[in-house]
Amino acid sequence: MEPQQVAEWNEAQKIAISVDLVDVAKNQLEFLAAVDRNRHLYDGPALDRAIYRYNACWLPLLAKHSESRIFEGPLVVPLDCEWIWHCHRLNPVRYKLDCEELYGHVLDNFDVVSTVQGFSGSQTEEIWNKLYPDEPYNSDLINLVPEDVSKRIDSLPKYSKYDLVSAVKRQIPFFYQVSRPYIKSDLFVKEAEARYKGFLYLIKRNKEKGINRFCVPTYDIDLMWHSHQLHPVYYSKDLNEALGKILEHDDTDSDRTKGKKLDVGFSGTTKQWEDTFGTRYWKAGAMYKGNAPSPITTSPFSSTKICKKVVSSNEKPHENFLPDRKVVEVFLEFVDVKNLPDGLEGSLFVLFSKSQPDAFFDAKRRLSILSESRVKNVASFQCEPTGELLFELMYHSSSKLSLRRSPKTLGSAAFSMQDYLDPVSKLSVEKWWELVPSSGTMSTKPILLRVAISFTAPVPAPYTLQLAQSRPVSKNTCFFNLPVKPQHAKSWTHVTDENGTRIISLQMRDIENLGKEVVGLMESGETRSLAKYMENGWSFMDNRWLLHLPSKSKNDALIFELRGTKTMEFFSGIKGEYELRNHLKQRNEMDFLTAVEFSIEDPYGKAVALLDLKSKLVLAKEKWMVLPGIILTFIASDTMKEDGYEGIISKSKDLNVNDTDEEIKRNDLDGVKLSSEVCRGDAGKTRKVVLSSGGCGSGCGSGNAVNSGGCGGGCGSGCGGECGNMIKSGGCGGGSGGCGNMIKSGGCGSGCGGGCGGGCGGGCGSMIKSGGCGGGCGGCGGGCGNMLESGGCGGGCGGGCGGGCGGCGADVLESKCDFNEHLNEEGHHMNVEAVAAA
Repeated sequence: MEPQQVAEWNEAQKIAISVDLVDVAKNQLEFLAAVDRNRHLYDGPALDRAIYRYNACWLPLLAKHSESRIFEGPLVVPLDCEWIWHCHRLNPVRYKLDCEELYGHVLDNFDVVSTVQGFSGSQTEEIWNKLYPDEPYNSDLINLVPEDVSKRIDSLPKYSKYDLVSAVKRQIPFFYQVSRPYIKSDLFVKEAEARYKGFLYLIKRNKEKGINRFCVPTYDIDLMWHSHQLHPVYYSKDLNEALGKILEHDDTDSDRTKGKKLDVGFSGTTKQWEDTFGTRYWKAGAMYKGNAPSPITTSPFSSTKICKKVVSSNEKPHENFLPDRKVVEVFLEFVDVKNLPDGLEGSLFVLFSKSQPDAFFDAKRRLSILSESRVKNVASFQCEPTGELLFELMYHSSSKLSLRRSPKTLGSAAFSMQDYLDPVSKLSVEKWWELVPSSGTMSTKPILLRVAISFTAPVPAPYTLQLAQSRPVSKNTCFFNLPVKPQHAKSWTHVTDENGTRIISLQMRDIENLGKEVVGLMESGETRSLAKYMENGWSFMDNRWLLHLPSKSKNDALIFELRGTKTMEFFSGIKGEYELRNHLKQRNEMDFLTAVEFSIEDPYGKAVALLDLKSKLVLAKEKWMVLPGIILTFIASDTMKEDGYEGIISKSKDLNVNDTDEEIKRNDLDGVKLSSEVCRGDAGKTRKVVLSSGGCGSGCGSGNAVNSGGCGGGCGSGCGGECGNMIKSGGCGGGSGGCGNMIKSGGCGSGCGGGCGGGCGGGCGSMIKSGGCGGGCGGCGGGCGNMLESGGCGGGCGGGCGGGCGGCGADVLESKCDFNEHLNEEGHHMNVEAVAAA
């Protein structure tokens, strides 16, 4: 920051806020999560009924209590009323007008607490039931009867005419944007409070200068803005003192199209912020994350079927075969450069990489410098919070003699991740780095590079594991060069991580006269029994999981029973946040199973793993899910090897709950039998595998979907009959010249998407490391561009990185792409997505 910019920031921090925004924001996040667990409040009769109760009961009770305390102790607002009250207050001007018109003064939240905070509402309930005997305090809004629905709000003597249904609809998407675990960290919220004051200061300066600008907040700022508005009296007081008026909160505009109000407003806010304070406006973890994924289920999982036994760490010995690791989201921009050697004529750019390549970041990437290119380019990626980020300033001469020469390195610098993240001390850094000159670089002064970095607090990292049948391989083929011992080459399936390191090996064995067994060869050389089929079904991991197939009368669902804390269902297809991965959309849905955890915290389900049964790939968001996912994929793949895709489905359909052991053997079910202890909920409509806890089950589906695979159709003629590896070698579609790499070099045909056909011509790009060809890459011509280094096709990353960036689809969950912010000197053109004031 320049001295004037430092002064401006310090002045902004003097804006008085009368409430503890850090505490309020954390409580708000808990409240929004509680509402999301009660999604009947989002729509339909339950929402209408909540609005009626809010106007008929809560506001009059609050008005009475604000005039003269009804009892000692705080009022405890029912959840449904608090949700409507929450959305009403987020239009502060309208809320103030409504309160003054209906009750003569603004109804504040002084001496009011939320049910989410764990306060007993017995006193409030007692008063409520006396005042409203026909409207119970704890009303069942899920099982509404016709007379409840028929109650009309316009029959009330006074009520808000504000369209609260629309207000609720506008606020529903907000929770998805702020539900990431790192947002709850103290440091993130404290920095958000400081940035909120900076945001208010910009509006104040605009007002003083007579500038009419629609300022658009990032999501961390918007969280604090919402928190402030939830205290209407203090919000009115603070904003009148700071701005001379109550700041309107316009949440009606959600169109992020280039050139529209939201896009122009965010571009202008970005430029004003960076000019005023000398720091970047974007922030890791605070930008728009795209639309929320489709709901996995439309009705909540019954809490009575969720077992609550706590499993101690010593009951999880099978998790120790994997190392713990963390991941952070990083935003990076190269802002300026100083003290360049005289006589340079050409282009400058920076290569950045990790000193210790990890599972998420292991390549050099290129980024331009704002002051040189006049184009704002910001890299977004994930990496482990270890080692150093390395920056190399590169120069490419514009002379004809140098056009064919490699760029020259002028100097380099390093940024230590651990200095800031172990422990977490700061979430953003922007300063001048003095570069260490390379040999041959002549400069009278040290070259300085201004680097802006923002990162989130570390969170548990996901895992990606590949199952591959061991056999002799060549480095020139499309397969892993697996580090396995020759004696296991023909009988073991090896499980490797993203770096090709073997984690565990699996083998299916017959148990004489009993069934089958899955054994695991650990890295230490120890062999463990991981799963057994006995007469009651598959038992996983020392009887912690039981695998069953139900009868045809139960919709052919495959049922797992988990003895522990987890209640799981495995849905066929790609569900939850996995559906946002564009490269998966090109694949057959029947190839996948999505593991969905149901709990009191996530009654509608949380996708925790994706099993690609065709490519034998396991993507697990949480460590405890890795080994069960590997075992299930191995068993399913073994069945597919013997009977193909139809074999799994037919086995499920042919099993009857009353079958005898002999009938089961005739059905050749690999010993799978339904346990009489399994309890079920209502029949579901989606094909799924159910994983329940302690005998507790859930809805039965209509069959398991596991697709067939193998060499042939999966790889196409282009690979010469050999199957590609999804992690290291991708897989070739018909007509591709060779095996593509889905993670390292993309993969052609079905692996990358249809765009790698006529459009890409020469070859597919890398889906994660080099962009890759999605459906939108069809017009690339000679070859698909590198999303990370050259923006991909269409000049941007597509839906994954912001919805309006261009044609190529990027993987937003992996954050393996750059999003390009094209911003000229006047700040009129920016494609990076931020957030509407919502």
